Amino acid sequence: MRTLPYLKAWHERYGGSDVNGADAQGLVVIGVHSPGFEPSRDEEAVASAVTRLGVEYPVLLDGELQTWREYENLGWPARYLFDGEGMLCHYHYGEGAYAETELAIQELLPTEAPHPQPLAPLRPEDAPDARLAPQSEDEEGAYCGPYEAGGVWAVLGGEGTLSVNGGDAEGGVTLRIREPGAYPLIEHERHTAAVLSIEPGAGVRCLATCFTPGLA
Repeated sequence: MRTLPYLKAWHERYGGSDVNGADAQGLVVIGVHSPGFEPSRDEEAVASAVTRLGVEYPVLLDGELQTWREYENLGWPARYLFDGEGMLCHYHYGEGAYAETELAIQELLPTEAPHPQPLAPLRPEDAPDARLAPQSEDEEGAYCGPYEAGGVWAVLGGEGTLSVNGGDAEGGVTLRIREPGAYPLIEHERHTAAVLSIEPGAGVRCLATCFTPGLA
């Protein structure tokens, strides 16, 4: 989810079509959805999410993790960049290195094409020179307790409400869950030590609590 804005921007910048319908620059973006949780194996839910999130490039459903194993992939997210002959030229595991990937894309495009400056970091922690502090490890289920991170996300399924840190009445937040997916719960300006309380309401399942890095 945090990498998606960059992928969509690269698709628009380098994979758009000209007035004749031909690729203007030649980049082809293909998403591979390798589910890590049971709700994300539902193909209808995935198709709905692709539409809801405005993903306009093709998305391969890798429900049995065949592509994952073929690539010997190491985690979510991962980016692979191939040239026109199918040779792997660049790859990156995890978040970050967005400017590095975009420059690698530009190197493979026609030299006569005007290349813009790489996208500015969408978040402070995305900057190439950002100093990040190690975040707490992800937890299975709805985690309650201390943590250190720049942000907190939850992988949720079902429909209903989810209360975070007591909900609206106690200064926290209450989320309305209508479809499975990854939801941001808390975003700090930088690495923060705090205490978390997650309470799924009836009909909501929290499969994992995930922590993202913040500026040191």
